[in-house]
Amino acid sequence: MNIIKMKMIKYLNIAFFTSLALIVNNLNADTLSEDASKRGINETCGSYLNQIEESYGLNGLNITFVNPNNPSIYPSLHISSKKYNNGSSTFAATLAPDGEYCYLSTIVVTAINNQSCNEITDLKIKEDPELQASTYSDDNYTILTPIDNSYQIILTTSGEMNCTMTETRMLWPGR
Repeated sequence: MNIIKMKMIKYLNIAFFTSLALIVNNLNADTLSEDASKRGINETCGSYLNQIEESYGLNGLNITFVNPNNPSIYPSLHISSKKYNNGSSTFAATLAPDGEYCYLSTIVVTAINNQSCNEITDLKIKEDPELQASTYSDDNYTILTPIDNSYQIILTTSGEMNCTMTETRMLWPGR
């Protein structure tokens, strides 16, 4: 009788953990834009979110907040967090529908270990020599701004060889 119970418990455990793995896989399977679409956000905003998602290569843990009563007319918040071998990043976008338009703001915060803010500044300026760099508070903060002012990157020193990089944008497409 004990052998039958043990086998039964073993099979129930296997079934339980297999089901749990499938549920967790489904939770992480949706992209931000897929989840937003399922939750009923404005179609234009969903299209923009999909484009942003592809351009930033977002594929981490995703969370979406929408108005429970009318998600297509109220702003929504979309967050994606990702771990790297030398740090982590968190992306957030707020989408605000306005009829056939959608306004959006994005912020990406990246914590980088084993690389100083000065090294990152040099790399960013080498990538785009037209970036303007301004430093503040004994070089603990650096702001990088492109000529068109379309975004800003704030580098914050967090130790000799650690840096937090925050990129912010606000977009008003179509108007």
